[in-house]
Amino acid sequence: MENEKSIKPLSGYGALLLFLALGATCVYLGIQEYIVACVVLALFDLILLSGLIIINPNESKVLTLFGKYVGTVKADGFFWVNPFTVKRKVSLKANNLNGQQLKVNDKMGNPIEIAAVIVWQVNDTAKAVFSVENYVQYVNIQSEAAVRHLANTFAYDNMEDESAEVTLRDGADQVSEMLEKELNERLFRAGIQVLEARISHLAYAPEIANAMLQRQQASAIIAARKQIVEGAVGMVEMALARLSEKNIVEFDEERKAAMVSNLLVVLCGERAVSPVVNTGTLYH
Repeated sequence: MENEKSIKPLSGYGALLLFLALGATCVYLGIQEYIVACVVLALFDLILLSGLIIINPNESKVLTLFGKYVGTVKADGFFWVNPFTVKRKVSLKANNLNGQQLKVNDKMGNPIEIAAVIVWQVNDTAKAVFSVENYVQYVNIQSEAAVRHLANTFAYDNMEDESAEVTLRDGADQVSEMLEKELNERLFRAGIQVLEARISHLAYAPEIANAMLQRQQASAIIAARKQIVEGAVGMVEMALARLSEKNIVEFDEERKAAMVSNLLVVLCGERAVSPVVNTGTLYH
């Protein structure tokens, strides 16, 4: 595996002046009818011209000479290199990968849809060019594999695994951090650095989405009713304690049970209660 070697070649302006001077000499020799010398000089001049390269900001050129890695030019500017080197352009700019929606199973085996947005850039040009066949395709495939592995590692939410400390839905920061770490490990071979990785889409698969929605709604209703009942019981206890403390009325067990029942109906009912006037007594 090649490691990146940064080089700074000669300035291209001197080579350009030499090219123009040789071109003028070639024209002069042609006028003087030194045809052979003119042809040789013209060929040499063209070879000299092929060594000129322009490096734009956040770009690089990977140079190889007869199959041997020479180095990478990262500094932006106008340069001249050995004309026989093969020059391959590699961008150093950050890239966005908007992953497609994948249908996978979470830790509990439920089918879910998941997708991620990944920001990456080339960190080592030598590895990107020589260690993998196509580093862009390598990033796409490895990113998909990492997202699938992540989905299989965690449950969708705590409804499926109540003991889980991290879930895909509630642990966004931890999940993103783990995804970024795994991607950096996978893409290190290709000289790629992942700057950021985030889950962009997360949902149950269509075939179970309605059932899971009903389950979530039922859980929300149960939680709400539980809180209402706990509050109602507390209010009934407080009412009985205050009535007994003020000696407003004395309750036997049957009257107390009736009052508790009536208060719970009033406090826990979903609709407004219509009062009923009782002209008799509890015992007649």
